[in-house]
Formats: sequence, C-alpha cells, structure tokens
Amino acid sequence: MSDSVHNQNKQLVNILRAMLYDIEPDKLRDQLKEVFTPDAKIQLSFPFETLDGPEAFFEKAYVPLLNAIPDLERRDFIIMAGHASGANLVGCAGHYTGVFEQPWLDIPATRHLIFMRYHEFFIIEDNKIIEMQAIWDIPQVMMQANAWPMTPSLGIEVVVPAPATNDGIITAPYDQAKADASQQLVVDMINSLQKSSEGHDKMQLDKYWHPKMMWYGPAGIGSMRRISGFRNWHQIPFLKAMPDRGLSDDPSYFFADSDYVGFTAWPAAMTLTLSDDGWLGIPPVNKTMTMRSLDFWRCENGLIRENWVLVDLLETYHLLGVDVFERMREVTIARQPRPLWD
Repeated sequence: MSDSVHNQNKQLVNILRAMLYDIEPDKLRDQLKEVFTPDAKIQLSFPFETLDGPEAFFEKAYVPLLNAIPDLERRDFIIMAGHASGANLVGCAGHYTGVFEQPWLDIPATRHLIFMRYHEFFIIEDNKIIEMQAIWDIPQVMMQANAWPMTPSLGIEVVVPAPATNDGIITAPYDQAKADASQQLVVDMINSLQKSSEGHDKMQLDKYWHPKMMWYGPAGIGSMRRISGFRNWHQIPFLKAMPDRGLSDDPSYFFADSDYVGFTAWPAAMTLTLSDDGWLGIPPVNKTMTMRSLDFWRCENGLIRENWVLVDLLETYHLLGVDVFERMREVTIARQPRPLWD
C-alpha cells in the first residue's frame, strides 16, 4: 500500500480534527457531511451503538454533547494510518475536553473542566469515511462528576497522557518495514498471552514488554505501570474471572504505522464466559458474552513501552443485565434536575 494513500487518509481525518477543535455548532452538521459518506456506518460505544450516517451522528451524539459542553474541544495525541483486512484505516486517540455546564446522559454537570478519552478508528474509501468504530470513555465523565455508581478501579484513575516520545501524531513518510516490525511484536505478544492457562511464566511478558511499561486502561479499570502492576491490577483478576477469553469472530483490523500499532473490531473484540469471581466486583454469573476493546500500542527498541486500552464497560454491564445509568441516577438522585421521588 503506497505511502500517498495513508497520507491522504490522514489529511481527510485532519479536516475532521480541525472542525472538532474549533467547533462551530451551526456548521458542524454540514461539515461532517464533507468527510463521511451519506450512508456511513457510525459504530459508537454504548448507549449510542450504531448510527446511520453523519446526520444521525450529529443529532444523536454531538448535539447533546455540545449542549452539555458548549466549548467542547477535541485534542488528539495519536494519529496513525495503515492497511488491514482489505481496508485502509486511520486510528485516533485523544480527549474531548471543555467545561461541563449542563447534564449529559443524566450525568450531573460539574461546571468544571472535564476530559473524556476516545479511541476512534475510521475506514476510508475514495477519500471519504465509510465507517467509524469508536469508544468514548463515558465512565471517565461519571467519575469526574462524582457519579460513578460501580466498583472502584484497581488501577489509578488519571487523565491519560500522550506518548512519552511526543510522536503519536505521525507525519513521517510511511515506513512499511518499521510498521511490519511493530505489528509483529504486538502479534507475538498477543499470541503468547493465549498461553495463560499454562501459567503466567509461559506468557513470557518480559520478552515483549518494557520494564517501565505503562498500561492505560479505561475508567473503571484504571492505569498501571510495570509488568507487576499490569498483572496485579488487571490481568490476574481478568483471567481469573474469564479464563476462556479469546478473540471473537467479528471483523477486526490490526495495522501499524512506525512504532505504533492499532486494533479495532466491531461489534466485539473478545468472547468470554464470566465463570469466576474477582473482576469489577461482578459475581460469577456463568454467562458467555462479548466485549469491545479498541487498542493502541507504542513500541520502543523491540519492546512494548506504552499501551492505551479502551473497553466499553457500559456495554459489558448492559450485557450482564446491569443498568449503570439507572444506578447512577439513584446515586445522584439529589442532583438530578427532576428528582426521582417527584
């Protein structure tokens, strides 16, 4: 795949980035139509799910968000492109930010600055976006509003930083050999993780991960450092609760650009059975379900140094029959515009 295609696709996404950096609400509807095809499939995390075309994306996602955060601003820290499974993609990670002035999704407003991380992947044909697959970290907004109603995170909750090397927005000419090496490292690591049933030593984490690795998980799981942090605060509870976890059969895209590797799959990345206790305080309900996870890795000198992970935890709870939004309304009943007891 030629370098020019990936650069051209990044330029298309740069148009989207610019319109969402200095947002003009009266123009945004038409601006979105400039970069998306009329029938583009917008795959957005729970509770939005599938939206048909830029018109629905604007009305159902951006209008309510702009009503709540009038000075909304998009800030990217990773922009990468590549080819996978017959498609050309651009992957973006960053934060939406602004002052949270009005309720959003019934999350009480704080009147303070908030951050909401996103991982957004765009499939592009003929210089138009035909599909978007994205997770917005809505639990992060709940936590900043002191409204998260579920179990505390095992990791630390922070505003996740940009890459340590400050090179996540890739503008250099596409280097196929470097991209292939980065992707192979991550693929080998994932294949090694599948040996979890044989014991943690069989996974050989130190063969793939830097000693000072950073793992930036979604709000509700949190962030952690070093292999010991990753194992204690995420991997052990996760694998204990769902030892049969594996990749789903849904369409997936694995691609690389320089030192960065991206992954997206929709409607789910994994299939697993919640058969034991110990993850997010959820009891072992023995239910087989799917899970969305959109990821970025940064490689450094033959090891993975940073990993940004977003899991659609709201959808996970939904599949288990837990209505996080209803529980949040109960937790914040005194702060709701119309208290539930009225």
